[in-house]
Parts: sequence; C-alpha cells; structure tokens
Amino acid sequence: MTPSETNRSSQLLRLLGVGFGIAVTIGGTIGTGILRRPGTIAQELGEPQLILLVWALVGLYAIIGSLQVIELGTMIPKAGAWYVFARRAFGDYAGFLIGIGSWLGSVSAMAFGASVMGEYIALLVPDWSPYIRVIAIGILVVFVAFHWLGVRQASRAQEIMSFIKAVGLLTFVLVCFIYTPDQPLNFSATNSIPIKGSLVVAILAALQSVFYTYDGWHTAAYFTEEDVDPSKNLPRSMLGGVLLIIGIYLLVNLAIFHVLPIERLAGSKLAAADAIQVLYGPASAKVVTLLLMISIMGIINAQIMFNPRVLFAISRDGLFSPYFARVNRGGTPGPAMLITAGTSVVLIITGTYEKLSDIASFFFVLCYASGFLSLIRLRHTAPELARPFRAWGYPYTTWLVLIASVAFLVGVIIGDPHSSAYAVGFIVLSYPAYRLVKRLNR
Repeated sequence: MTPSETNRSSQLLRLLGVGFGIAVTIGGTIGTGILRRPGTIAQELGEPQLILLVWALVGLYAIIGSLQVIELGTMIPKAGAWYVFARRAFGDYAGFLIGIGSWLGSVSAMAFGASVMGEYIALLVPDWSPYIRVIAIGILVVFVAFHWLGVRQASRAQEIMSFIKAVGLLTFVLVCFIYTPDQPLNFSATNSIPIKGSLVVAILAALQSVFYTYDGWHTAAYFTEEDVDPSKNLPRSMLGGVLLIIGIYLLVNLAIFHVLPIERLAGSKLAAADAIQVLYGPASAKVVTLLLMISIMGIINAQIMFNPRVLFAISRDGLFSPYFARVNRGGTPGPAMLITAGTSVVLIITGTYEKLSDIASFFFVLCYASGFLSLIRLRHTAPELARPFRAWGYPYTTWLVLIASVAFLVGVIIGDPHSSAYAVGFIVLSYPAYRLVKRLNR
C-alpha cells in the first residue's frame, strides 16, 4: 500500500450535520434510566419538588459541561473526544489512559445494553428466555453488519431511532396527562415518605442516580472530524440536544407524578410501566417494554458509532496498532468496530460486563474531570489555538463542573470501593502497557 493509499484509508468522511448531532446526543443519553429511576429517587427523597430539583441540577451540570466540551471540540475537531483533549493537554500517556479507559467502559456498556435488550425480547417471547446471550450477541452482529455499510446509513438510522424515542416518550407524557387521577398531586403537600437519614445524604444519593441517566450528553463531540462545519454545528447539536433531554426528563417525571401517588411511586421498580398499567391495565406494560427496547437500540447504535472512533484515534496517533486506524469506503473505522463489538461479545459470553460496568463508572467520571482540566490547561499553554467558541463564564463555570465531577468521582469511590480499587489497579497497569505499545510501534 502506497503512502497516499495509507493516508486515504485512515480518513473519516465529512458527512454529518446538526440533525445527526442532536440525534446522537439524544440517542446516546436517553436509555432505560428515565423509565426506571423515578421510583428509586422517590424512595430516597419523597418530595416531588426535590425530585424535580435533582433532575434539573444534573441537567444544569450537563449544560455547563457542554459549554466546556464545545470549546474543546471546536478547537480540536478530531475524532476521540476525551482522548483527544487529554492527549493535547497532558501528553501521550494521559491520552492513552483516558482513551483506553473510555473505550473499555463503553464496550462494557454496549454489552450490558445488548444483554438487557435480549432480556426484554425474552419478556415479549418467553420461549426465547434460554437464549438471552445468543440474542444479545445476534443484536451486536446485526448492528455491526449494518454499520459496515457506512456512516451515511448509520447516521440516518440514528436520526430515525432518536426521533422515534423522543416521540414515544412525549406520547407517554401526553397519555399520562390526559388521565384524571382520583387524588391530583399537590406540590404544596408535606412529605408523606420519611427520608431515611440525613436530607443531604438523600439528595447526594439521588444526584448520583440521576447523574448516570445524563451520561452521553457529550456524544456529539466524538464526531467533530466528520462534521461538515463543527464550529457552527457542534454548539447547536450539543446545546440543542441537552436542552431537549432535560425537557423530556422533567416532563416524564411530571407525567409519572400525575398518575402515580408518591407513596406508590416510591415502591416502583419500573415507574413508567406502573403508570401505564394504571391507565390501561396489566397487558399495557408491554408498551413500555417496547419503548425500553427502542431506547436501548438508540444507545447501542450510538455506542457502536462513537466507541470505535476512540480506538481509531488512539491507533492513528501511534498509541495502539495502526491496523485499527483503517477506514472503509463508507467512512466506518471497520477494524476498530470489529474489535469493539468482539470485545463486547466476549463480555456477554463470560458474563463479566456487569462487573466491568461498575468499574467503568469510575472512568466515565474521570473522563469528565480530565476534559474540564484539559480546557483549563490549554487556555494557559495553547493560547494560539483557534477558538471559534469560548466557554461562557470561564473560568468559573469550568471550575464549577470540574469540582462537581471530582465530587461525583469521590461518590463513586465511596459508593463502590471494591470496583474503584480495580479501577486504580487498571491505572497502575496502564503505564507499562503504554510503554509496551510505544515500543512496539517504533
């Protein structure tokens, strides 16, 4: 292969715009959490006002975080997001650590999503229950085959799935509000569910729960290299997508409050299904199962698009095998996608994806913190870089979300010290792995 052919084989295609950016933000963020978490959070807080406040506060974090990422993404419009920012700000090893940690976390999340979707399919077709792992693997195989066709088809599928997901959730909201409950929710009523322990502890626990439902607000930043005009489109994509997500989350919570008494909501494991059953009876719960499946499909589609681009970017920079920096004619980093999906399949077969997902929570929050810290460092060390968009309120907003991210990271460590110990072990082992990769790629 000639140098010019090699260069072309590692070129992503500029095909994407605002519509895809908003769609991948929604698709990569809204999953099962908004339909499952309200019951858990109601049990922790008991007050509708407090519950809505927690959802709004984390939404505010996502908005302010988006401002920082937009500056970084338009300043360094390359595939890879957190990896690219960390490497440019702190060097190859920091980039390698953040990139591989981000990649492994998303690999486990994709395995988890495919497995959960397999479980929901088995709920609809009980005879398939013994084959959940086979179904999960089959789902990934189908997605890989489809994405091999190219970015144009994959991006259009993301737009369609995100649209269906948003319409489905808004339809759920409308259906709930049409219902007239026997005892309308009174926001001025006193709390009838006693909060166990300190109110501050309860709020922190609820914030932690909601935090993970917003994970994905940054997804559009992975695709700046493929955007036809990232300077204009990334701000519209990220801010538009995040505002839509916040609106949907608050409306879904209000709709559930409208149908379910707060006491019943606090004992619900799948609040949306319980709300629909109040309206249409037990058989109607399958509608929520279908909506959950659509949500998971949108997330898997987004993950199988953005996660290979992280490995692609790492490989292109010489921090992994150059083989995974290849791009097919459709603009898909094919080898990176195959190893990404293949690793998820291994996790499904071995049943280790849940444990790895727990460990990955540490790295997801670490990625946020590294991104905000990268912005602060690059403002000082690289003032010459073009900045089509500057984060509003810098440095105050940047430090605010950085401190919040560190606080969430501390919460992860306290909440699951065992998994966090494994994460620290990964960090320790990452340096010799980095040195080995560098030596092999000389």
